Amino acid sequence: MKKIFILLFLTLIIITGCNKNEEPEKNPIVTMKIENYGSIKIELYPEYAPNTVANFVNLILDGFYDGLTFHRLVPGFVLQGGDPNGDGTGGPGYTIKGEFKQNGYSKNTLSHTTGVISMARSNSYDSAGSQFFIVLSDSATYSLDNLYAGFGKVIEGMDIIKEIEDNEDVLDDLTGSLKENIVITKMTVDTFGYEYKVEKN
Repeated sequence: MKKIFILLFLTLIIITGCNKNEEPEKNPIVTMKIENYGSIKIELYPEYAPNTVANFVNLILDGFYDGLTFHRLVPGFVLQGGDPNGDGTGGPGYTIKGEFKQNGYSKNTLSHTTGVISMARSNSYDSAGSQFFIVLSDSATYSLDNLYAGFGKVIEGMDIIKEIEDNEDVLDDLTGSLKENIVITKMTVDTFGYEYKVEKN
């Protein structure tokens, strides 16, 4: 009888544990501190791009983004950062699959409207790693929708992003490189107890 009770108890723990981590109860919330500007908050959307969100969350938890920069600004289009090299050439040492329609992934219907955060990549659809961009205008939907993996949105501090757009000097209008990169001093994320596991290429 005692063995049956122990077996039932262990089964209950296993089942409860599985159910607990099956789906996140709340979307993760990212806090990004930007030097000389302040903090913004970003809500991530795993329902649109689960692996992209998992990748971003894990990089944040590893402290990867702390001290990195925004290196590219195209006013009216995007503000881009997350490159350890600070010039658009770097990444975390691996890539992830692009979760967007043009890459055969149909679940991501998030449109690239103002404030949406999305993964930057090279010409290869599965080349995203750590670099991301924040959309600065609704007009970006035309050139970005279905071609890039949008995975969240700025929910607080879009005025700070606008301030950056209005005040930072762009060195090269063609590439969007900045006269001085903008430092991301710290990035944290509240996952509300959910563990995100990333699949890497």
